[in-house]
Amino acid sequence: MTAPARLVIARPRTVLAAVVVFIGLCAAFGADVTQRLSAGGFTDQGSESALVDRLVTEHLGPQSPDVVALYTVPEGRTVDEIGPQVGAALERIDPALLARPVQSYWNAVPPVKNFLVSDDRRQAVALVFTAGDDTARIATYPSIADALRVPGIDTRLSGYSALNSEIVERSQRDLVVAESISLPLTLLILVLVFGGVLAGALPVLVGVLAVAGSLGVIRLLTETTEVTTFAVNIASLLGLGMAIDYGLFLVNRFREEYAESRDVPAAITRTYATAGRTVALSALLLMCAFAGTFVFPQAVLRSLGIGSVAAVALAAGLSLTVLPALLALFGARIGRAKPTTRTERFWTRVVDGVLRRPGVVTLVVGAILLVLAAPLTGIKLGDIDHRALPPDSEMRRTVEELTAKFPAAAGGATVVIRGVDGTPPQSGAVTSVLDDVDAITGVRDVLQVGRADDFVVLHAFLTAADRSEDATAAVQSIRALEPPAGTALAVGGDTAATADTVDSMVARMPLMIAMMVLATMVLLTVAFRSIMLPLKAVAMAFLSLAATFGVLTMIFYHGHLADPLGITAGPIPAGMLVLIIAVVFGLSTDYEVFLLSRMSEAHRDGADTATAVRIGTVKTARVITAAAVLLILVTGAFALSPLTPMRFLGLGMIIALILDATLVRMLLVPALVQLMGPANWWLPFRTLDRSDAAAPRAPEESTMEAALDRTAEGARR
Repeated sequence: MTAPARLVIARPRTVLAAVVVFIGLCAAFGADVTQRLSAGGFTDQGSESALVDRLVTEHLGPQSPDVVALYTVPEGRTVDEIGPQVGAALERIDPALLARPVQSYWNAVPPVKNFLVSDDRRQAVALVFTAGDDTARIATYPSIADALRVPGIDTRLSGYSALNSEIVERSQRDLVVAESISLPLTLLILVLVFGGVLAGALPVLVGVLAVAGSLGVIRLLTETTEVTTFAVNIASLLGLGMAIDYGLFLVNRFREEYAESRDVPAAITRTYATAGRTVALSALLLMCAFAGTFVFPQAVLRSLGIGSVAAVALAAGLSLTVLPALLALFGARIGRAKPTTRTERFWTRVVDGVLRRPGVVTLVVGAILLVLAAPLTGIKLGDIDHRALPPDSEMRRTVEELTAKFPAAAGGATVVIRGVDGTPPQSGAVTSVLDDVDAITGVRDVLQVGRADDFVVLHAFLTAADRSEDATAAVQSIRALEPPAGTALAVGGDTAATADTVDSMVARMPLMIAMMVLATMVLLTVAFRSIMLPLKAVAMAFLSLAATFGVLTMIFYHGHLADPLGITAGPIPAGMLVLIIAVVFGLSTDYEVFLLSRMSEAHRDGADTATAVRIGTVKTARVITAAAVLLILVTGAFALSPLTPMRFLGLGMIIALILDATLVRMLLVPALVQLMGPANWWLPFRTLDRSDAAAPRAPEESTMEAALDRTAEGARR
């Protein structure tokens, strides 16, 4: 780390100018990124449902509408009276945007016509099937929505494109609100932590630059892959949060070093060699955690992973260039650290209590975390649907009304009956499947909607909304049917796609976890010259994960506190589960690195295990606690979003940070390190067991004995 330190110290203004120009170009390039994002990309393109939907769309056109218009006339009138106005509205839609003609009550024939009107004939619907992929279908929604609205007639819109457009718009608005709340509060906390505006503003400045740079990276990704709208939210959250964490850690270490040497270049060099090395390692661990999402077939998860990797890389890169450059220019002012003996005295008492009873602390904290993890055993996974919107959302109420009254507008399941030898299925086989599907609980009706060379297509209207638990159960029952001899059965549709998506994520999750664990073990083994410390770090990360998901399951699935929080309990979105695993695992190892790096540094300088635990905990406790509080502020603002997925992410981060920065890092980890004793530092591969490469201290700098004396003196004061 000494080479970049020398460069930054020698040319701080050049470094700052180069970074500002680069980030400015990224921000300009990514200015229109929100217009290129998708709310789709959750589908496994190799799944049964995707193959069915492509086959049917190719021969018969899409079966699930992208936009559904619900027209309601006043009491005393019928929908037959507004046929001319609705017809004129439908003609305004550009035919180039459609995959098949618009189907409505006014142009359909029985029996489909009967599904498109209410019993009192005051409501009727029109179904619009748009062309293109998910991104194109969502992009065309505004123009189609404008055409469908009839002046003087109550018109409400729903469907795949409408729902996703609503979620995209709300998430973008929530991002602006979250950042407008979190940034001022974060700056205020940092000013209080550092005792000065200049020192407190530096991490926030780096965070803003990281967010601006991530927009350009995400914009670049949209040229090559489908990128979800949540990628911007996640990249902003991580870019801002990790830049603040890294900035807090680096500035704090700089002030420590400057207090000893009163030499800005020497303090920066030493900070690079210690805290800078830790920041680089932490960023690598986080990037490896998010790289685990690359194993999934869903484009949305891959784009989230790439965006997250880019955000963390930017946060670390900027922290190791912009911050040292600013410290080189203003270090003498920033380095005037106030005494922190009161804080050190508090944490010294805490760690001494842990060291006196490490076994008791381990048992008590471990039991608490296991109790919190217990609800995880009953978790069920699903997908993001209309229940992601708040209960008072007009879009959500429209979806629920359409499901109850208009089965043809609710999607349903597409059933393909195919001859196994390339010949069309016999009429008797088709009739048998029709009867069997119709008899399934959750199926309202089933119709034959088309026939091609060697297959017949049925459409099952379900009694529940697409992607819901009841709809998923009905689809699974259809798939479980025994097809007639000589035929094969396959099921598609939105609900089947959700089931396939969940199955593929669950199947790939062990591979993702294995990648994260392997990368963590390798990096930490090289960094700490130990086998046991990386094993313990992985175990602590999973324990923290289990406790976090236990609490989330209790809230979002079992419904405890659902009403006060304004959420609707239901299956946990599988995509959000994957994302939280990557984020929480990465942050857990991140704080572990901050703590263990100081312990290892003390041990390499000659301290025994107990002294290394004391020094490492006391020196990092204040920083880890402050970093957790700041990241809670950043992520807590997302918990204010009315969107359930964003609230899930925000609350998940808050719960994980509170548990990790208190029970795990400050109590359980020191207790376990003390219990393990010399085993902490055992390494069978002696080639890795070499002295630390950190920059040597100047002769006048403190020895380990002096550091211990200062800690003891602070405790006495």
